[in-house]
This record gives sequence, C-alpha cells and structure tokens, in this order.
Amino acid sequence: MSPVTDAPNATADPASLASISSEEIFAGHLGGKLSVELSAPLDTQRDLSIAYTPGVAQVSRAIAEDESMAKQYTWTDRLVVVVSDGTAVLGLGDIGPRASLPVMEGKSALFKKFAGLNSIPIVLDTKDVDEIVETLIRLRPSFGAVNLEDISAPRCFEIEKRVVEALDCPVMHDDQHGTAIVVLAALNGAARVQGRGIDGLKVVVSGAGAAGVACTNILLAAGVADVTVLDSRGIVARERADLNEVKAELAQRTNPRGLQGGAAEALAGADVFLGLSAGVIAEELIASMAPESIVFAMSNPDPEIHPDVARKYASIVATGRSDFPNQINNVLAFPGIFKGALDAGARRITEGMKIAAANAILGVVADELGPDKIVPSPLDPRVAPAVAEAVAAAARAEGVA
Repeated sequence: MSPVTDAPNATADPASLASISSEEIFAGHLGGKLSVELSAPLDTQRDLSIAYTPGVAQVSRAIAEDESMAKQYTWTDRLVVVVSDGTAVLGLGDIGPRASLPVMEGKSALFKKFAGLNSIPIVLDTKDVDEIVETLIRLRPSFGAVNLEDISAPRCFEIEKRVVEALDCPVMHDDQHGTAIVVLAALNGAARVQGRGIDGLKVVVSGAGAAGVACTNILLAAGVADVTVLDSRGIVARERADLNEVKAELAQRTNPRGLQGGAAEALAGADVFLGLSAGVIAEELIASMAPESIVFAMSNPDPEIHPDVARKYASIVATGRSDFPNQINNVLAFPGIFKGALDAGARRITEGMKIAAANAILGVVADELGPDKIVPSPLDPRVAPAVAEAVAAAARAEGVA
C-alpha cells in the first residue's frame, strides 16, 4: 500500500486563509520583494568621488594586492546567495527557475529580516549537476555563503557534496538540513512535553527525498533507534530491488524490525508520523498509531493530513504552515545558522553546528513548552540570535572557524 496519493488534499485549506484575497497576495509580490539600499550617502559630488571614480580605485588596488581585504571593503563576507534550479519548489515540484524566483526572493527577505544578512537569489536555467557546481565555483568571489534551495533529489545530494568540497565557505542545502534541524528541535520538544525521550520512539518518515533523508539522518544521529522510511512505493527495505543508491544506503540503517509493505504496516503502533511527502495520508492510518502519538504533517502548502483530523487521534500535531499551532518552519534555523557561521568565519557547516542549532531553538522555549508550543514561533526575535551564538560556538569548538 502506497503511503501517498497524487490527489490534492481538499481539506488542507483552513477557513483562516479565506481573509487573504488573491489580489492581496499578488500585490505583496508586485515588483518583487527585494531592493538594494545604500550603506553610505550618495548626494554630493564628494560622495560620488568616494563611492565611485576616482576614490574606488584605491580600494580596488588594495584588494588586488591583498584579496583578504575584500572581506572588509565589500559586502561579500556577509552575503548569502540563495541558489535554485526550480526543480523541487515547495510542494509544487519542478516548476522551473523563473517560477521559483518568488520563493528565492522570499528566502532572501527572511535572511535580512531575521539575521540582518544581505542575500540575493540566483536561479539557474540548467539541471546539469556539473554546470551548477561550475557556476558556483566561478561566482565564488561574489559571495560569502551558499544556501542551496529547492533542488530535486537525488541530484541535490551530489550538488551539495561537490559544492562543499569545492568552496571554502559555508554551504547548506536548506531543504535537507534546515528541515532536519527544526524537526529534531520539535521532536525533542514534543517528547519533553510528554515526559519521554526520543530514543525509544518508533518514527515513520513519509518521503525519501532531500528532507526525508536528512531528517532520518539527524534523528538516527540524535539516538532514535527505530526509524522506518516510506517512499511512493512503500517501506524502504533492504529486500526491494527498485531503490536508487541513496535509498539503498538508507535501507541499511533503518527499518530495524524488518517491516515490509506500505504505510499501513509502517504506521500500525508507531509513535511518530513525519510527513515530508507532498501527498495525502489516510485518516485511518493515523488512527492506527500508538496512544499519545505525535504527527508532524509538514508538506507545504497542503499538509498530508488536516491538523483537525490528526488531532482526533494524536496528542501533539504540527505542520509547516503559519496558520496552525506548532509551525515547523526552516526560518527557525537557517538565518541563525548562516549568521553564526559567518560570525565565526566558518569554512563549512558541520554536523555539530546543526545539532547546536536544534538545541538552541528548543532552548528558547524550554520553560514555555506545551502541546501547542513545542518550538518557538518563527517570529520570535530570540531565535536567530540564540541559534547564531550556538552555531558560532560550535564552529570554534570544532576548529572550522
């Protein structure tokens, strides 16, 4: 039995969105969501002589003699590029680079709002792994960090690996690691509310793409011993001959009880459902889970199951949306992670830095936890500074600063 279907989730559009008209949405994107602002006045002839010719030549000569001065006298040291080929955008799939640009602009806006970091979106009109990697190598003098975004699996794994190896700056595919970091924080929060640890939980991950693989990896690293992964054909198990290289490797480290079949077999008696599939999960399958179950239906814009339905059976429910309690959103992670990495001068983002970020996110609301508050609000101003501080400290401790 397949864990997901291709049918749209008709129940996942809550009444709370009815107050937002299509006209209001499009007006909010008119002309794009970004602009460039000056950091120094440019009002007089003197200002012009300093900012441009002839004064700028002195700075350019100095950088030509010592390239490290570019960090101090250009914006590159604090500039994050958000890079996508538009092949796996939200729950919309392969919509192409131009259609993905509003999402990338939004990501850049969040960097500025929550971490004070300059960011620019770059969408590439190619799906070729070599071309994407080579483009970023050639553009390296223009930026200080790379946020890979909405690139389809399994290509995203190779692209990230090769870009990390090629560049001497922080690189992170946020769909993988940002999602995984916030999921770990949320699961720790939910387990703490219930008075139990995560190590004994039976977790079902629905979706074996970028986010599913990364979430599985971070949960295993955090001590969860029983993780079962589902793809569109059922349980990712060693016996299956149709697995790609990434899934075959995943099968060696998951499904410890040797389950076979699909969502029905995986979810029967499970403690946690983690939805990353952009599909629909049947109500009766959530009903078959263990008492006091935890449901994270994170697909955007339509959760795998409507939260109101999931709450009939689960004690804690979270989604990726802002119009329900317990929003598990990457914005809790990526602004602070990149700020912390850049503050520390980190050459890369390590596993220890990711775990530190997850712990910092949960730490913000450690004394405020409840069934409807297992992570902070994405608008909580305490989050990004706490994450940045923890990440920078981890970078220094691991020797990558």
